[in-house]
Amino acid sequence: MQEVKSSLLFVCYEAVIYDKIRKESGDRNTKVKSSEEVGVKYMQAYTNFAGVYDTFMDNVPYGEWADRLEEILKEYGVNNGLMLDLGCGTGSMTECFAERGYDMIGVDNAEDMLEIAVGKREKSGYDILYLLQDMREFELYGTVRAVISVCDCVNYVAEPEELLEVFRLVNNYLDPAGIFLFDFNTRFKYERVLGNRTFAESRDECSFIWDNYYYEDEKMNEYELTLFIREEGTRKLFRKYQETHYQRGYTLEEIKALIERSGMEYLRAYDAYSKHPANAQSERILVAARERGKGLQFV
Repeated sequence: MQEVKSSLLFVCYEAVIYDKIRKESGDRNTKVKSSEEVGVKYMQAYTNFAGVYDTFMDNVPYGEWADRLEEILKEYGVNNGLMLDLGCGTGSMTECFAERGYDMIGVDNAEDMLEIAVGKREKSGYDILYLLQDMREFELYGTVRAVISVCDCVNYVAEPEELLEVFRLVNNYLDPAGIFLFDFNTRFKYERVLGNRTFAESRDECSFIWDNYYYEDEKMNEYELTLFIREEGTRKLFRKYQETHYQRGYTLEEIKALIERSGMEYLRAYDAYSKHPANAQSERILVAARERGKGLQFV
């Protein structure tokens, strides 16, 4: 078993949970079925993990990521205004941009995560609107200047045609020439870095065991989380929880094609949150796209 630093736990807030068909069949080689065949369960991922999510994500440099995102936004003329954080989770990145003066909306389908985000809002006093919605069919009251989505949210959309619908919705709700910035875990990361391995981390308040499985034929990554969370008011009593999550491995070429099919304009891709272009060994890629179709033409 390998211990993993919390910075490796870059799992997204937006979650898709499939029926545990492998556990029921006892066959690790059983193929992952489509969302139509299996039936997608929402509002369950991070139900138990939500309370300790920020603990295990404390090595994520949200401030540095926000600096880089804001730098790119300003390159394309987005200096302020209304912004959507799609798959906002506990609101860490949403708070970062509220602090920078943006008017923020956060969308997530995990109620427990949003409860934590609302608690942060009460402490900070920022005027953030949180909406409990599925990113594949989210609705806004109007358009926004920019949409951001971090921590590989898009990988949780397991069907390419459903991700296409997400991109179409983003294009629909962006202002003319609005900017969409999002990151995703690459197929290279799932195949070469995570693979079929086990990770673990222990903290005073909680611990986890992460059993990872990658299914090359389906391009699907499964991770089973076993959580041990200390009961409030006790020192030695820990309660065990289990959650199963799935993410799809996409390539940059696939993402580009979906962006273009959605009506948006693909702009560029970076190796994670650096200024370097994405490459074949990139484990996380940050993509910039622009709204297209509301009457403005770009050269």
